[in-house]
Amino acid sequence: MKRLFTLTICLSLLQIIQAQALPSTKQISHIAAFHADVNADTTIVPVINHPLPVGAQGSIYKRRLDSVRKDIQLDYNEYVQSYIDLYMHNRDEMGQVAGLTKYYFPIYEKAFRDAGIPEEIKFLSIVESKLDPNAISRVGATGPWQFMATTAKIYGLSMTDYIDERRDPIQASYAAAAYLKDAYQEFGDWLLAIASYNCGKSNVEHAMEKAGAGSDFWTIRQYLPAETRGYVPAFIAMNYVMNYFGKHNITAQACNFSIKTDTVMVKKFVSLSNVARALNVGVGEITILNPAYRRLIVNGTPKAPRRLILPQTSKENFAALYNVLNSAGDAVAPMEFAKPAPVYAATPAPVTRAAFVETGKTDRKITTFHKVKKGETLAGIADLFGCEVHDLKIWNNLEGNRAPIGKTIRVAAGGDISASVTADAKPTL
Repeated sequence: MKRLFTLTICLSLLQIIQAQALPSTKQISHIAAFHADVNADTTIVPVINHPLPVGAQGSIYKRRLDSVRKDIQLDYNEYVQSYIDLYMHNRDEMGQVAGLTKYYFPIYEKAFRDAGIPEEIKFLSIVESKLDPNAISRVGATGPWQFMATTAKIYGLSMTDYIDERRDPIQASYAAAAYLKDAYQEFGDWLLAIASYNCGKSNVEHAMEKAGAGSDFWTIRQYLPAETRGYVPAFIAMNYVMNYFGKHNITAQACNFSIKTDTVMVKKFVSLSNVARALNVGVGEITILNPAYRRLIVNGTPKAPRRLILPQTSKENFAALYNVLNSAGDAVAPMEFAKPAPVYAATPAPVTRAAFVETGKTDRKITTFHKVKKGETLAGIADLFGCEVHDLKIWNNLEGNRAPIGKTIRVAAGGDISASVTADAKPTL
């Protein structure tokens, strides 16, 4: 009887200890809400102190990660398990992302094949932006691969009044591949290269110096910035989640968007709204396929043609589309449709940049003023409206680098500027 009583007490104490070690529902909800905000300063959530699953369950996670491993070491430990738990908790979000991968991942895979880097790095874009080409962080990192302006320029991405190639899934993927290849050549380790994508090569170098010779990510982890300590485990966890979400009763959500696309090279200025009318689709459908065009204008020229992605359309719309792309007197490249391929498109995301306001006609007006919201920075506002931080400071008599929350500031020179956009004439601002 004493032994039975003692055993009962021990089992009760063990349950209490395990309950204290696990994160509460409140903790998970708070962290999940933080992670859901793609505009947060960080792209990764704090690591939850979560013990590894015991016995057979833990070995299943490890075995599954080992089975999807290709060129990058996908270690399994308590940090990785914490992020697996977190992502699996956000079932609807993961279902949406799984649906988006059908459109974006073929783009990433081609860019990575061309650059000669492992294709499993494609999962990093989910950690960065949840595959949202319009994602903008509070510090100004933009696009599906979250490039800051300085790094974007180094890797050949163009940012002008008309286009921000950080939002272009194709161009940004090639730039991300180039960065990661450079980092791998420097560190000789893919997990260290991925860590540098988050915190910069110099921080990884300093951490390696502190950790000593023969460093890998787990050795230098304690010397890295707090966000980066969770960044690599989150990447590994996302490899697991996107390969095995079905085992956890998560269903990839169908995309309510065109599933096949064609590509046209445009050598003139063309309004996306005119293209949408020619195809008899909403302008939002064209915009999500061409997120880089800040003013809803394809700014192509004979010397620098621009890519226009279109949903495949019926032959009845070809004449109207041809007229939009080949207006009288303009030097326009003939339509060069790519071979039809079953490319699944992404669910339309809200276009957060608002450099132009729809007027119901083909005219658009440039927004001259902007009310600063909590969490916004001058860098982010400048990136959103296609100007420079020093311009904002001059126009608004600002001395510091902080954005005045709640105040309306000027984001364009002059007064109310309008632009008449037509399919057969270069707009004059």
